[in-house]
Amino acid sequence: MNFRNRRVEDPDINITPLIDIVFLLLIFFMVSTTFKQEFEVGIDLPEASSEARLVNKTIEITIDAKGRYFINQQQLVNTQGDTLRRALAKVAGNDRSLPVILSADANTPHQAVITALDATRQLGFSRLTFATQQESK
Repeated sequence: MNFRNRRVEDPDINITPLIDIVFLLLIFFMVSTTFKQEFEVGIDLPEASSEARLVNKTIEITIDAKGRYFINQQQLVNTQGDTLRRALAKVAGNDRSLPVILSADANTPHQAVITALDATRQLGFSRLTFATQQESK
């Protein structure tokens, strides 16, 4: 048996192609990703340090089980979207930054809620909150 002492060279690992692929993936995802988020109706829960401050500077739309609208506890004369838009514009004046709280009965027709959402969007309100209550156990 002839044993020779050969020196085994360590394999050379070239990571340049790996870096190239990572950079290509990074560029691909940067180009194909949309950074602008578009929402028809923004939902933002208002923050306040006291309850009185929140009550004085909000618009509350209440919808009962029959689909009737109330704005700040005052009933509207009918359930048409145009009437709701005019009443919202009158209550808000020129301030479209006011938070709008939408309180709907659990048995409210779906169309009544959609009409209220559409009216707030058309008038330019961007701060909308849905009022809910905790489930009873």
